[in-house]
Amino acid sequence: CKNFSNVFEQLGKDLRQFWLGSPMAGQASNPSRDVPSLLVDKHADYVRSFSKIWESTDKIEFVATEHFWMSGMYWGLSAMALLGRLEEMDLQAIVPWVLSCQHSNGGFGGSSRNDPHMLYTLSAVQILALCNQLDLVDADKVANYVASLQQSNGSFVGDQWGEVDTRFTYCALLCLSIIGRTSAIDVNAAVHFIAKCKNFDGGFGCTPGNESHAGQVFTCIGSLSLTDKLQVVDRDLFCWWLCERQTPSGGLNGRPEKLQDVCYSWWCMSCLSILGRLHWIDQKALTDFILGCQDDEDGGISDRPDDMADIYHTFFGLAGLSLMGYPGLKAIDPTWALPSEVVARIKARNTSE
Repeated sequence: CKNFSNVFEQLGKDLRQFWLGSPMAGQASNPSRDVPSLLVDKHADYVRSFSKIWESTDKIEFVATEHFWMSGMYWGLSAMALLGRLEEMDLQAIVPWVLSCQHSNGGFGGSSRNDPHMLYTLSAVQILALCNQLDLVDADKVANYVASLQQSNGSFVGDQWGEVDTRFTYCALLCLSIIGRTSAIDVNAAVHFIAKCKNFDGGFGCTPGNESHAGQVFTCIGSLSLTDKLQVVDRDLFCWWLCERQTPSGGLNGRPEKLQDVCYSWWCMSCLSILGRLHWIDQKALTDFILGCQDDEDGGISDRPDDMADIYHTFFGLAGLSLMGYPGLKAIDPTWALPSEVVARIKARNTSE
């Protein structure tokens, strides 16, 4: 009987060739197009311009983005870390600001004026890990907050208002993994909930019965990777679904019949990396797509060519390039969504405690 994995791998290649109308991985889809190189200095300047967003009261971003400043700071710092320019950020100002956003229950808000939430609690812990300041974290206090959000079916809510989403399961598991407190929650119940979110196409939704989405599948695959439960995944079927996310532009989309978007360079490619299937994607075409989304005047990366750049897509574009081994970028861990050298430092710290 022919190896099942080989059958799916060949099927994935055939489908890519059919839909892309291009050569296989490693060859340019449109060799006549002039693709720019990575604009490292411009991207670093762009990210630095937002390094103290809480002081920029004259910018529209101050008003429009305050509720997710914490995640924005994580995206920006991580982008700078991948560029090898983290030391150019004002970490002495950023760390106290992060700590000022913690509430008495242990959770962090998107800013000091916003309520605590699972998303921003993870971002805060990730920032402190990037800055090598985890000693400033009251691990038990944060762990108690995270544990308080786990539900009886193993799922997690994002905050006191009760929204359930697999994003929050990943946030909980990664946050507690960083601070070495996964024992604070029922890990098996969390994995059981993730398994219930698996769909017929191999992907995962935000809750049981919801459609597969590339952003959601990352949170589920990341959760299963953190808990060493990847056997839950139908690897070949799932990775085939991920490969179908590549469009003729070379970029990836999040669901069938949707537009490509730079951010899925991370959401899809991280899963393929975790599962050992990065070679199933036309990486040259994807690299060209990401580089084509750069703002060559002001720096930053947008969702699609000629759109306005933002911090979110800048980080995830760089993260996608890093996963594909783009020259000059530091390696990123596909499960922890942090530079590999930072993850190694975290693991060494937790082992020594």
